[in-house]
Amino acid sequence: MQFSSESVEILIEQFSKLPTIGRKSAQRLAAHVLKMPKEEVSRLATALLEVKERVRECAVCGNITDTEVCIICSSAKRETEIVCVVQDAEDIVALERTGEYRGTYHVLGGVISPLDGIGPDDLNIRTLLERVAAVDSGITELILAVSPTVEGDTTALYLTQLLDPFPIKVTRLARGIPVGLTLNYADEATLSRALAGRSAVS
Repeated sequence: MQFSSESVEILIEQFSKLPTIGRKSAQRLAAHVLKMPKEEVSRLATALLEVKERVRECAVCGNITDTEVCIICSSAKRETEIVCVVQDAEDIVALERTGEYRGTYHVLGGVISPLDGIGPDDLNIRTLLERVAAVDSGITELILAVSPTVEGDTTALYLTQLLDPFPIKVTRLARGIPVGLTLNYADEATLSRALAGRSAVS
């Protein structure tokens, strides 16, 4: 069924393009927007535009931020000698929820996946190596916190081989995380145990 309003149909079509949003969910969202006060709709539209105009990648770690360097990298309270390598910025949010990790991060921007046409050159691997190789980096440990999937394991193995020449400890999250589960779907307790039980990568 289509609405008699072309404007509503366009809105539904745009909502339908969002992940996990089918037409019925898009219709409910559109109906909700119609009931919202105009001021709230305006704030929503402004927020959507601003997130595209202001948000950028942190110049140090690749996390999403409104400034040149994110609040984690610029914090004097973080342990800069430990770097947790994650797939996406959403994984940082998941790990920060545990309250257990006090180091810094490096966002790869995905994992190696030949079937999807994603190779090492498509990820933020070069910047990671530059961070490790920097004379004043002080990095002593890299935690490979990529998800335990085939693609994640491939990426971890690739990184381990690249990092072998450097005198740093390379660890991987403990297997308390079920195989195939992405980090942003894991609960805080599971992530805390995985961080605490991380093991050296051989």
